[in-house]
Amino acid sequence: MRVQIVDPPAYTPPYDRSLCAALAHADGPPEVELVTSAFAYGEVPPAEGYDVSEAFYRRASRMGPEARGRRLWRGAEHVRDMLRYRGRGSEGAEVVHFQWLAVPRLDQHLLPRGRPLALTPHGLLRGPIGSHTALLRRMDALVALSEYGAGVLRDRAGVDPDRIHVIPHGPLEYLTRLPDPAPLAPDLAAAEGPVVLYFGLIRPYKGVDLLLEAFREVEGAELWIVGRPMGVDLAQLAEGAGRCRSTVRLLPRFVPDRELPAIFERADLVVLPHREAEQSGVLYTALAFRKAVLMSDVGGFPEVAALGAGETFPAGDARALAGALADLLSDDAARQRLARAAGEAAAGTYSWDEIARQHIALYQRLVRR
Repeated sequence: MRVQIVDPPAYTPPYDRSLCAALAHADGPPEVELVTSAFAYGEVPPAEGYDVSEAFYRRASRMGPEARGRRLWRGAEHVRDMLRYRGRGSEGAEVVHFQWLAVPRLDQHLLPRGRPLALTPHGLLRGPIGSHTALLRRMDALVALSEYGAGVLRDRAGVDPDRIHVIPHGPLEYLTRLPDPAPLAPDLAAAEGPVVLYFGLIRPYKGVDLLLEAFREVEGAELWIVGRPMGVDLAQLAEGAGRCRSTVRLLPRFVPDRELPAIFERADLVVLPHREAEQSGVLYTALAFRKAVLMSDVGGFPEVAALGAGETFPAGDARALAGALADLLSDDAARQRLARAAGEAAAGTYSWDEIARQHIALYQRLVRR
């Protein structure tokens, strides 16, 4: 069986490549190809047992991530590349599994025909979903990363429950095995005492402002805000950090993989104060590093907490977040208990072996149909 995993804009290389590697190393493995574009922000995990075709946005990908005109070039190449993929690019694939589509309302008209199509709707289940219903109903199968996501597809998008399959996100464990990890940046290496980590793209819905408000009440710990701001004003972040009693360190840039292990290994507590979400790659990075996690009670987060692999607080409640931070920072045993449960979840419920098995069973059902 030949399967193509397709992420034209390369929005989630860690997930894409972890899934492809797991499929390629499963029992009775399918032939796997990742069809994507070059990732502009740094290195990606090496292909282990699968092929990679960087078939999208070839000209834009040669430009730097901040180059003027890059977004225009991507737009200019998009329809041509989608049509080329629908034709020659998808030939021979028995199942096409999309991870992302850059322009969903347009792309629903540019999909391959004559073979089963699946979609994992990363990001589409956050916020209003009405504009995506036609695309979702176009798919033969939808992979939800949580029971919450399955409910959104069923109840808000009107998708036939028989076409919804819950297969969780897996821990990004390749990050724990990098051959040449970098040391901590000098300004982070100076930290003393417990470290609270907020990591990843800094977007408004991820609640960094809520975290800074809550952290004003915290003493005896540091807060690290690490990641590239998108739609968040850096000056406002700095102003909010300045109001805190304890040290807040900002590293406002994209962090390549080789810098990430030292950051997570130093962290004592990872915080996800999202206002909305289905799942989060940062959460599954924290599980891979066996870290205690504190997260808001949105989306699929409570399903992880139900396994003991994290604690939740009411979304949007800065006072509750401040209290939860204080409790966990003062209780080493509680953090250690969460860390152990994170490791158990990563090796069990969320293991890539199990995730690959479930994906292959789904692909086989689609081919038989």
